[in-house]
Amino acid sequence: MISYYTSIIVICWLTLGALGVLIYKNNRISHDSKRLLYLTYILIAVSALAEWCGVQLDGRNDLPGWMLKAVKCADYIFTPMAGGALVMQMNLKNQWQKAMLWILGINAVFQVISAFFGWMIRIDGQNHYAHGPLFPAYLCVCLAIYALIILQFTIYGKSFKRQNRTSLYAVMLLVIVGIAMQELLSGIRTAYLGMTIGAALMFIHYNEFSQLSADTHIAMQQRELQTDPLTGLFSRYAYSQALTHYADSKELPERFAAYTVDINDLKQVNDTLGHEAGDELIKGAAECIGQVFENSARCYRTGGDEFVILASEMDESSAEGCLNRLRETAGRWKGTGGQQLSLAVGYALAKDNPDLNAEELVRKSDLAMYATKAEYYRASGHDRRRFR
Repeated sequence: MISYYTSIIVICWLTLGALGVLIYKNNRISHDSKRLLYLTYILIAVSALAEWCGVQLDGRNDLPGWMLKAVKCADYIFTPMAGGALVMQMNLKNQWQKAMLWILGINAVFQVISAFFGWMIRIDGQNHYAHGPLFPAYLCVCLAIYALIILQFTIYGKSFKRQNRTSLYAVMLLVIVGIAMQELLSGIRTAYLGMTIGAALMFIHYNEFSQLSADTHIAMQQRELQTDPLTGLFSRYAYSQALTHYADSKELPERFAAYTVDINDLKQVNDTLGHEAGDELIKGAAECIGQVFENSARCYRTGGDEFVILASEMDESSAEGCLNRLRETAGRWKGTGGQQLSLAVGYALAKDNPDLNAEELVRKSDLAMYATKAEYYRASGHDRRRFR
């Protein structure tokens, strides 16, 4: 009849196999990360097999003693490696990881040499094994690996938010307790059970973190798409999305208003003072627009010196008030090169144009803006630029 210990080891192997299948099917995990995860599961499986073989061969007089000595040597080599592999998949590549690799390598060489001299294990006449005189050296190796595991988990955890960090430390505690129970309590074999469950939880944690990272990256990309890099206002892309949103609505809010803003004499500033001065003028216009409409509308830069403001709570009185404040604010602005800011502004109200959608209302405000721009050039006597 299969023993309880053997059944637990079989469950561990099956769990590690299932994890390997899940990783193989996961397209979000890079090939390098997959290789590290596969290596972790193989080392845990091999070290569990070595320990299981040691238990099965202990006291078997019908088998040569060298077989028991070989599997115990493998056990003492691969068990620290399995614990270290759980950390290696974090891929930290720091000095502590290098130290762990050195300790594991030295231990492997030491165990192979010890197998010939009986330093770590001794086999009696009944084919039972006992600890050799240098077995405390192996315990020191294990303690060093456990300390490095805790240290690396702590370092790795600092890259996570607090809630993710707590779950990571819980996984670390599970692995350490599972190994410690086997080492400290006679007859209790929980090390590989703890490692296997820890590996499964690490995969869940890794998967969750990968998803959170992907979501964060997408959110950052979305913010970048939504934000105009020069002015910090909403971008042309965000403006297109807003028009789509309003197009999907049955009708505009009754107090909806659209403003179109354009900078007067930008070409003259670019030609005389340079494009840096022109960019400063564009940023100055954005600052003035933001100051006036900060809490009452969404402001977009839709072209080089073109801006659109969409407000959903604006009556005729407040719309005219915002128009006057914007002109006054722009009139007070001064550039570092002495350039002044003059804005051509037009607006249209949904209440006065109930049959127009948002895009059509913007076109109407655009016509009003060009009328004020034409009047500016007539009054100032400046060369008029060609209108579209």
